[in-house]
Amino acid sequence: MGTLLLGLITGIFFGFFLQKGQALRYDRQIGMLRLKDFTILKIMVSAILVGMVGIYFFVDMGWGKLSIKTTVLGANILGGLIFGLGWGMLGYCPGTAVGATGEGRWDAFWGGILGMLVGAGIFAEVYTWIKDTLLKWGDYGKITIPKVIGVNHWIIIVLIWVIMISILFFLEKKFPSEK
Repeated sequence: MGTLLLGLITGIFFGFFLQKGQALRYDRQIGMLRLKDFTILKIMVSAILVGMVGIYFFVDMGWGKLSIKTTVLGANILGGLIFGLGWGMLGYCPGTAVGATGEGRWDAFWGGILGMLVGAGIFAEVYTWIKDTLLKWGDYGKITIPKVIGVNHWIIIVLIWVIMISILFFLEKKFPSEK
């Protein structure tokens, strides 16, 4: 029960910050897809950078454990295509569709929430057909960038921070955020 409660509280905070960051706004979503408004990218990159440091800090302190998923190219490509098509057609990704529904946007409910449920049902129906073919293609096992390169994970984290912060500064200079 504690895990469910923690998930609910985390979800509430996640939705609150998505709303405050204007990520639930349809015009921000479309602006990102059209490469004209990078508010969504800035939010996502910021979350990734902070999360990356936090997760590895907890792992290094012995307070957490990584659960590395297998890298399967077929599954990643199929999932990315479905995600991208849905985001492009609807103008919301799954998280923002739920948040926008919470704000009372019915387009996010009918296209997003119901679309996800229908998509999950279709996936369940075709799963037996694709589980031993497409979902096994390009299975590289449980790999991470630091393991592949053979360096300490903090070197990769610092490198990613430098690259991403540089990209964010460039985007802010080239495409300033609208107030």
